[in-house]
Amino acid sequence: MSIRVLVADDQSMVRAGFRMLLGGEKDIEVVAEASNGLEAIEKTERFDPNVVLMDIRMPELDGLEATRRILATDRDAHVLILTTFDLDEYVYEALRAGASGFVLKDDPPEQLIAAIRTVAAGDALLSPAVTRRVIRQFSRLPRPAPPKELGDLSERERDVFRLISRGLSNAEIGQELFISETTVKTHVTHILAKLGLRDRVQAVVLAYQAGLVEAEQPPVSDA
Repeated sequence: MSIRVLVADDQSMVRAGFRMLLGGEKDIEVVAEASNGLEAIEKTERFDPNVVLMDIRMPELDGLEATRRILATDRDAHVLILTTFDLDEYVYEALRAGASGFVLKDDPPEQLIAAIRTVAAGDALLSPAVTRRVIRQFSRLPRPAPPKELGDLSERERDVFRLISRGLSNAEIGQELFISETTVKTHVTHILAKLGLRDRVQAVVLAYQAGLVEAEQPPVSDA
């Protein structure tokens, strides 16, 4: 099955560029375009895309509020934020709202295409370097009480949860804990289910809020 994509951006040339770029991929189909947040919500409901490429700054309703509304009513939707800025304040808010990651508009085409496939597969797009910056941003915010569901995690699941929060991939977590990547995937699935989380981005946010990871966390890798 092809990956169904909705492109939401107020600039027609940008939308046309994405449609042209993605049109060359056999497994990706642009099913709709939107020029503002309200249209993005309406067309998401109508066309049921797997991935919404969402610009932040749009008229009538911005991409941040559109992301909140889409994800509030459709837990299966995946929003990939488009931005010309490297993690500005709006992107942080979009991640908190449940977006699965972000891409810069001037990223190489192959990175954008890979990002769409990653998000469509249910994974979050957040590199270790970006993870640390998200944590630093949240270090300025008051911490709410951690959810009681954290107590439902086994000791091994808590270990995996901490490493997810540092931005490690499944393969890297496996190497760190001396377990197979398949076992890691199973733990990740259980963790997200127990905590009611959509993906790894929400896990990073929750881990900071719960005090499982700190803003001064040593760097892992920028790879």
